[in-house]
Amino acid sequence: MQDNGRIILPLSYYNKQQGRNIIKRIKNRFLMLPRDFRLFLAATFVFGFSQSIVDSTFNNFLNETFFISDWQRGFLELPRELPGFLVVFFAALFFFLCSRRLAFLANLLCAFGILLIGFASPGFSVMLVWLFIFSVGQHLFIPLNQSIGMELAHEGQKGRRLGQFSAVANLAMILGSFCIFMGFKFFNLTFQISYIFAFLGFLTVSVLLYLMTKDEPYSARTKFQLRKEYKLFYWLNILYGTRKQIFLTFAPWVLVTVFRQKTQVLATLLAAGGLIGIFFKPMLGKAIDKLGERFILTAEAVVLVFVCIGYGFAREVFTETAALIIACVCYIVDQLMMSVGMARATYLQKIAVKPEDVTQTLTMGVSIDHIFSIAVALLGGVIWVKWGYQYVFLMGALIAVLNFFSALQVKTRERIT
Repeated sequence: MQDNGRIILPLSYYNKQQGRNIIKRIKNRFLMLPRDFRLFLAATFVFGFSQSIVDSTFNNFLNETFFISDWQRGFLELPRELPGFLVVFFAALFFFLCSRRLAFLANLLCAFGILLIGFASPGFSVMLVWLFIFSVGQHLFIPLNQSIGMELAHEGQKGRRLGQFSAVANLAMILGSFCIFMGFKFFNLTFQISYIFAFLGFLTVSVLLYLMTKDEPYSARTKFQLRKEYKLFYWLNILYGTRKQIFLTFAPWVLVTVFRQKTQVLATLLAAGGLIGIFFKPMLGKAIDKLGERFILTAEAVVLVFVCIGYGFAREVFTETAALIIACVCYIVDQLMMSVGMARATYLQKIAVKPEDVTQTLTMGVSIDHIFSIAVALLGGVIWVKWGYQYVFLMGALIAVLNFFSALQVKTRERIT
């Protein structure tokens, strides 16, 4: 169009141009970041996407493929969580690998583990073998993810940096969960095809981590050390492991078997938690740096008491619809509270006697907490069958109370560099 000799472009042109400018600015900012930071940021995004595919589908995959009982669902946590206990031994076995190369190997195990789960599981027992391999990769990567993230942060900004990485992972989780929702609802997506995408994702993460600059490996001897200076950290990890297991095992199982929800619902809840987490996790990271680990950990414990009560007893008090809504809200809040693991990591980093203790102690913490998380999974399955799922979450509430009083003992000192 023309107005007095001037060319008037349509509004849609300006909107498109503005969108291009925003994308260009984001791209330029990304390219200005250090190379290793960019690679790890990309790896974090792809890992979050791949993990969300597994999280969104796995409980329904179990229920619809193998028709397992509540007791079997609890027993399944033994092969799934046993690698968490063994992770310190696996880390020592690969002592000749630096943390970034070990992270590369961990994601390779995730990739081939999930592929075999989807395509080479003629029976429940065989599937457990592939689940063990997948879980080894997952649990090896858990402490490495945090330690590498803190290595890429400036002093005094560890929590902020971990929060940023978690927000990126959350954005990816939203995308992954949304793809699962749309795929299962409108495009006849199958579990097998979903796991092909997860396989390709974990494989991509491996490549990105391999491209990062190698760091120096620590000696095998240091990987088995327990230090009295970190006893509170170990104890907090034990409490976290028991609470985490109730969320990972029994919370989605309540939604799938008690409330009869489909794959799309679990995917939607994960996406909702991921969307909130984009804003919540960076704020949490900043809060850790500003308010301290003790405040954050005690606040988490208080929230979890109410979450567990909501899971377990909403159906006893409210209508079926209201109880389902409460359970879904609890699921999202519980998902967000998993991010408080950042506070335990930064607490350890602040009290570490030596810098090399951080990765080793995070790994040892994973092993220790899984001794108890395995026990809780088996015990929870028995409690569910004998007395009902409500008492599993009552146990979770009691653990949260114990966690509250334990977190009050946290004291930190800033490391002098």
